[in-house]
Amino acid sequence: MKKIFKITVLVGGILLMTTIYSCQKFLDIKPQSELTTGNAYNSAQDLENALTGAYRGFYYEYYQWVNVLLGDMRADNAYIGGSGDPPLAEIDNVDISVANSPNYNNWSQLYIGIGRCNVILDKINSVNDPALDANNLRQQIIGQASFLRAFHYFQLVKLWGGVPIELNSNSADPSKTNLPRSTETEVYNQIVKDLEVAVANLPDSYVSGMAIDREKATKGAANALLAKVWAQRSDRDYTKVIKYCNDVIKSSVGYELMPNYADLFDGNHYGNSESILEIAYVGGNWDVSNWGVELFLGLEDGWQKYCVPSKDLVNAYDNAGDAIRKVANIVFVDNTGWIDENWNPCGDNSVAVPFNFKQKHPDGWNSGDRPYLLRLGDIILLKAEAQNETGDLAGALVTLNQIRHRVALTDATASSKEDLRAKILLERRLELAFEAHRWDDLVRLGVCTDVMTNLKEYKYTCEDGTQSAPIKINYVVNHDKWLCPIPQLERDANPSLTQNPGYQ
Repeated sequence: MKKIFKITVLVGGILLMTTIYSCQKFLDIKPQSELTTGNAYNSAQDLENALTGAYRGFYYEYYQWVNVLLGDMRADNAYIGGSGDPPLAEIDNVDISVANSPNYNNWSQLYIGIGRCNVILDKINSVNDPALDANNLRQQIIGQASFLRAFHYFQLVKLWGGVPIELNSNSADPSKTNLPRSTETEVYNQIVKDLEVAVANLPDSYVSGMAIDREKATKGAANALLAKVWAQRSDRDYTKVIKYCNDVIKSSVGYELMPNYADLFDGNHYGNSESILEIAYVGGNWDVSNWGVELFLGLEDGWQKYCVPSKDLVNAYDNAGDAIRKVANIVFVDNTGWIDENWNPCGDNSVAVPFNFKQKHPDGWNSGDRPYLLRLGDIILLKAEAQNETGDLAGALVTLNQIRHRVALTDATASSKEDLRAKILLERRLELAFEAHRWDDLVRLGVCTDVMTNLKEYKYTCEDGTQSAPIKINYVVNHDKWLCPIPQLERDANPSLTQNPGYQ
């Protein structure tokens, strides 16, 4: 059954309506946290309100669930599921059109988030309020806005490669807003510049009551993102990756792996020692809830969910003997009667169908489950990758085995750099499934085409209650498909935008 999902956000006096396929709902950004370029910025409170609005960028569709579709469903971890909506099927099939609506929404929402940060950074130095200079508040706001802008640009450059670098959102002049695309390197350099500002201005932590606040950007978050940036960019520097990973691991905050992997995702341990940055969703309040969980799980409302785990992923857990992470990340449910062309084409109630179980409490579109934007497990595995790529195989194995020990797996061994590279990539898959990392990992290591082309996955039809023979799913993932097409609506509005190779 097709459901239309609508989110309305007000930014800079412009009302943007975005449409995604799911269930009807509205996410309003409250006026008190939504200062625009037309508002007066006279006080520290004005800027704090604007910063609150900037953080609300994490409530958009992109961060609620579409990033997981792009990171896991587009890769080999999952299928579309749901009702087979054509725009989402394009993502699943790695055949995204220039008119794809989620693709356009992603571009729009990420630039909206950037625009909010631009306004803060443009206005803050002209506000003369003593409160801004008490307790380093001005520096903290600059650091947080710089980090958030860098985070959004990181999503953009991974999706589309070089994009326009918009640092001034206070102009309606097309000559200033209809910018051409910068190169990938130029975008990454701007991200690094913003993150260096963030590191210089952010504290190691914020304390709320007796607990450390993991919902705001910190020095640790900026260092973690710097590590990911220097790994992901085409001109990667694994020496810098190791440096920034160590800055996180050795932080005075004392980041530590949670002893029990499942506790990371049970809904009772948010703000834990492994969390570097998480989205501050609040359950029971539709305005600030994590409605994305309902699209992955939400079994009580009787319709098939999106991002169905692939047999290849399930087999990867089984072949590794990794029962702990399999149970934490995937749940099998029978008696649904749901028709799934990959697992249960005839809707047999006795056949169990798997679901993305990373967040576990859909609560009828009002979940309080908090996805991690950055967590230590990812950074430790990234350090292992960087150690291996710089020739320290022994050190990489020690680092990798920290992650394996937590889930009761034996120590990994490796015969070569290539062998260990493949084992680290697999470990990242098992550790980070449904956290929107898989596609980026395949691209970063240059194996995306090989993995997707050689994927042995099958679908089935059903005729009079009889399941058909397996039908091979063929993915055509040449190098051009590693990036998404520039949305045609954006090219229509901005003639300066060129298209990515392989797209019309």
